[in-house]
Amino acid sequence: MVSGTRKSLATLREKNARRFGGVRDAGPGPGCSGGGKASRNEKRLAAELWITYFALVATLLATSMLLWQLFGVYSDNLRGGDTRGVVEQSVFVSLVLVLIYGGLVYGLARIGYYKRLLAHRPAPREKIQARFLKHPAPPVTVLVPSYKEEPRTIEQTLMSAAMQTYPNRRVVLLLDDPPCPDRPDDLGKLEAARAIPQSIQAFLDHLALPFGGECQEFEARKKRGELDADWETEHLADLYETAATWFRSKAAHYPETDHTDAFFVDRLLLASARDYSGRAADLRRAVPASEARLQLEYERLAALFRVEVTFFERKRYANLSHEPNKAMNLNSYIGLVGHEFAVAKSPEGLILQKASSHDPDAHLLRVPEAEYLVTLDADSVLTPEYVERLVYHMEQPGNERVAVAQTPYTSIPGASGRLERVAGATTDIQYIVHQGSSFFSAAYWVGANAVLRKSALEDIRVEDVERGFTVHKYIQDRTVIEDTESTVDLVARGWEVYNYPERLAFSATPPDFGSVLIQRRRWANGGLIILPKLLGYLCRPLGWRKVLEGFIRVHYLVSLAGVNSALLLLFLYPFDEDLSTYWLPITALPYFYLYARDLSLSGRRFWDVLAVYAFNLMLIPIQMGGVVKSLHQAVTGAKTPFGRTPKVSGRTAAPRFYVGTELALLAFFLFSTLMDVLLENWLNVVIAAINAVVFYFVVARFMGWRASVKDLRLPKFGH
Repeated sequence: MVSGTRKSLATLREKNARRFGGVRDAGPGPGCSGGGKASRNEKRLAAELWITYFALVATLLATSMLLWQLFGVYSDNLRGGDTRGVVEQSVFVSLVLVLIYGGLVYGLARIGYYKRLLAHRPAPREKIQARFLKHPAPPVTVLVPSYKEEPRTIEQTLMSAAMQTYPNRRVVLLLDDPPCPDRPDDLGKLEAARAIPQSIQAFLDHLALPFGGECQEFEARKKRGELDADWETEHLADLYETAATWFRSKAAHYPETDHTDAFFVDRLLLASARDYSGRAADLRRAVPASEARLQLEYERLAALFRVEVTFFERKRYANLSHEPNKAMNLNSYIGLVGHEFAVAKSPEGLILQKASSHDPDAHLLRVPEAEYLVTLDADSVLTPEYVERLVYHMEQPGNERVAVAQTPYTSIPGASGRLERVAGATTDIQYIVHQGSSFFSAAYWVGANAVLRKSALEDIRVEDVERGFTVHKYIQDRTVIEDTESTVDLVARGWEVYNYPERLAFSATPPDFGSVLIQRRRWANGGLIILPKLLGYLCRPLGWRKVLEGFIRVHYLVSLAGVNSALLLLFLYPFDEDLSTYWLPITALPYFYLYARDLSLSGRRFWDVLAVYAFNLMLIPIQMGGVVKSLHQAVTGAKTPFGRTPKVSGRTAAPRFYVGTELALLAFFLFSTLMDVLLENWLNVVIAAINAVVFYFVVARFMGWRASVKDLRLPKFGH
């Protein structure tokens, strides 16, 4: 068992090196130390920029040829008085331009991404840590919203938050489960979740107490003038080795059941051990260290494990929001930050009231102030330097209007399932798109992880009434993509969203068709509702910079509705044969080439782009389901319930409607191939045959024939 664990960890480290040692983590830009390696990285980044420029030019040229060819058909229809043909061609051109729009946005985002990498000069960790140890570190509270999550998932997320090297931090698990569940298994899971913060607190206190005592003893020796620099330096090195040993021991005894566990052990527990051992080695090479260095190292050791880890349940209190979504879970706690409350009884149940000195016997709830809030999904993990790097950036002069700093998450490597690997690949490509959008001031807050400036949230706060109680909303919950709408609220008030150009956050990927369906349908729901608010912001005032920003921001909101609708119509509607042209697929080739290059640079295979194409076609009915829900909400005003992505070991069943739709699309393309062969429409034959093969792959490899048949037999119709 031990040898198997070591082997899997070694394999994971190898995969991490391949995936995270490529061009996108190319390191410092010009002028930084690193010599030849930095220069090689700069050349590779510059080469990727030129490749992107050429791809964009090729796309525009192919588009021009396509439009020129279609213009001839359009003119013939116009002269011949063929109104139906004119309308049909106008629709066809509009659909094609929607698809080309996405390719152009991807190319622009890629340019922005590589330009930002070239300019990126990360501050040395020593400088960052010295800043927060020598000067008061702004208080940071990490909020981890959780609803019926697996205890193992919660533990890993909380540990990654607690192990941040930022000195002034708290971690709060926001449990949103019903506080008194009826089912015994739900109660057991809730009790296990409640116990996790205390367990982590005990582990960290075991480390914090002796190191805090060592710091105090150092201060006492310093006051007495009894410092021996040689001994102090060696002693510090021994203390760091002690910390490293503790984490190696925890890693050795941590149960490893899948790639997520292996990643947690390697990238957090063992990475921390390696970091502490590295510091010990540095200190031994520096014997004797200066008094200033000794002071800094003792303070760093004392702060490493000095953290409060606790939990909070909003549903225990009647006067807090009980709306079933992540946004209101966060809003309920954010509204308490910096205040003291008395827990009182009322006819509705327990309520929180502002504490009064007149009632000394009241049970008090004290919520410390926080200048920054970190939101972290319960299926995500952070590298130890996440908070310190992002807060350091937000504290720099000139960044006072940065409301959100984040590193869009990367998928956890090493997944064994094909669907999980491909879904993770699309997540890693989205990282590039998000990073590139920052170059055009068009970044969106991605809610899985972010550092939020509390004063910015106060600036967009609104009040609402729920069940007769006033509730505060800092994050909009009108849609299930709460982070996206809050981005528009923030930028409309002059705040900024910043993507830090390093991979410091990782998140789990849904492992099967049912869980992917829930996640991707949720992501497709809400963009159209937010669009009018975004257009209002872009038009006040409208300038050249706003045009570029709007070109990217609008695509983010409408792409899932536009692209999927366009593909469905192009697939299903029998457009005139005269509109078939080889220039149409040629316009897409540069996009697919860039996408394949980025997959390769992400440590995946170039030809994985074919699996991604199949994955995206699989998502068409799923994302259209989210779009329909969005339109339904726009018409009726009824909120869509927040669909939590399941993170369970077993398979998540899929609704019959979506399974049946995937099978129907397979049948449709098989039938279309046969009909086009009979009609000798050879270009259409190729397209239909390719898509038939793709949907066969979707059903056989992504969904599974047995699982699909089982889901079709479910007694209840899914929706």
